[in-house]
Amino acid sequence: MKKKTVAIIVAHPDDETLWAGGVILKHSDWKPFVVCLSRKSDPDRAPKFFKALQMLKADGRIGDLDDAPEQIPLNENVLDETILELLPSIPFDLIISHSPAGEYTRHIRHEETGKAVISLWKNGRLHANELWIFAYEDGNKGYCPRPLKSADINFPLSLEIWRKKYSIITEIYGFEKNSFEAMTTPRSESFWQFSNPSEVIDFF
Repeated sequence: MKKKTVAIIVAHPDDETLWAGGVILKHSDWKPFVVCLSRKSDPDRAPKFFKALQMLKADGRIGDLDDAPEQIPLNENVLDETILELLPSIPFDLIISHSPAGEYTRHIRHEETGKAVISLWKNGRLHANELWIFAYEDGNKGYCPRPLKSADINFPLSLEIWRKKYSIITEIYGFEKNSFEAMTTPRSESFWQFSNPSEVIDFF
């Protein structure tokens, strides 16, 4: 049976696991390709990204866009071209990426990535039958990011799947158990689902 081609486009190494690792692990019928836009030259995070991909049974590529703490906005054209350069130029059954609103308050790179993916899909430069957008919120820093129950798609994770996902965050990426990443690691994953670019533009 032909596997479903799925592109996951994220800002940082670990985003693919935090926000969609469970659904990737759960779908053995997917052929996932992860594009990460930053940290290629990071001698710590870049190798960990590829180890995480092995656990997720995914292929992928990593870029080196600025990820300094200042979060100076990226040039939109550079961001677009980086996504297109890293992603195989094939039509995908599904693309998954960040929300233009981000997953928590606040990381500009997440927001920029979500906006860029939506714009590229709308303009026909990314080809996919569907787009899923991460659906999480943190109550304006009131708590760790939580899946939105009102989202179109909710995937409660089995204990086995969640443990694999958690092990990628803590053992491969090396985050301490009391870190934001480890405490956040969602036990359920949520997405907004779109099959028409005009729908997603109006939604956000």
